[in-house]
Amino acid sequence: MELQSLRLVNYRNYTDLTLNFSDGVNVFLGENAQGKTNLLESIYVLALARSHRTSSDKDLIRWQEKEATISGRVKKNISDTPLSLHFSNKGKKARVNHLEQSKLSQYIGQLNVILFAPEDLELVKGAPSVRRRFIDMEFGQMNPLYLYNTTQYRRILKERNAYLKRLQMKQTTDTIFLDVLTEQLVDIGSQVLLARQTFLERLEVAAQPIHAEISNKRETLTLKYQTSIDFEKGTDLSTIKAVFEQTLKKQQTREIMQGSTLVGPHRDDIQFIVNDNDVAVFGSQGQQRTTALAIKLAEIDLMQQETGEYPILLLDDVLSELDANRQTHLLLAIQDKVQTFITAPTLSDVARQLIHAPKVFHVQQGEIVLEEQVE
Repeated sequence: MELQSLRLVNYRNYTDLTLNFSDGVNVFLGENAQGKTNLLESIYVLALARSHRTSSDKDLIRWQEKEATISGRVKKNISDTPLSLHFSNKGKKARVNHLEQSKLSQYIGQLNVILFAPEDLELVKGAPSVRRRFIDMEFGQMNPLYLYNTTQYRRILKERNAYLKRLQMKQTTDTIFLDVLTEQLVDIGSQVLLARQTFLERLEVAAQPIHAEISNKRETLTLKYQTSIDFEKGTDLSTIKAVFEQTLKKQQTREIMQGSTLVGPHRDDIQFIVNDNDVAVFGSQGQQRTTALAIKLAEIDLMQQETGEYPILLLDDVLSELDANRQTHLLLAIQDKVQTFITAPTLSDVARQLIHAPKVFHVQQGEIVLEEQVE
């Protein structure tokens, strides 16, 4: 998969910008607050129809403008597809091949990206919500059904919580409608649980050899799926549904008292274990970074296995956060394999030595100057 070109109109600090890219490594160099990360963000938004930096689409529109557009051309093995997103105060419109998509779930997956930024170290040591979002964003790109199910789950969960709040406040005493919502939550939620378990098993298999190589065979990484629904690996969907339903029944009195759904995929977490220790609690900063790097690199191969195409890799100021050993493993892993976009103030000596013929763009106050390729 390759992003051949990108056009931004009234996006962040760009009035009207068109760029053509190399199918290898593309580098955006510049000081902070010049617009490097805005460029990487726009590629992420083009892929996922949402930003990783803000929950408000209005933030993406240039100051004092009313609308913005991101468009690009994506090359796959057998197709060449134009994509575009238009943002305004009326919402956003997504187009594939110039045809407007009625649902974003039909749009997402046309361009697959993996983002690795300094804050992704929080994947290991951050809050459970960070890891849930990681699962949903990455697996959602690979599997449209999973993306649909998670959207439906959040909708039903919101409705169920609202009704539990009504029961808590004694605005109603009828639990029949609660039973209906519970049945819907169990049906969709069980599919989400099974899909997450499967995804994490595959991710573990892909990440283990990468982690072992980066740690010079001194460490072994395992992933443990932590969920409030107690089921074992290999459990089938019908069993998960039965366990989920039984768990909710046991919690119903407490849920009404608290006005909130207490169990389900929205409470899930992932535990990263290195040499039998929880790396978030007992691991050094180096071990935490090795784990995060191994997971991100494993995603590349896993996405290729699931979709038949390698994703695009976005590295936002991450090289400066890695030592020479981890930089080397990262750059060798992506060389001649995936189209990559890197932002950095400057390229390290390691990067200059390992990246073959990068296309380098210098960014200053929203202006782009192309550097001659370095052989």
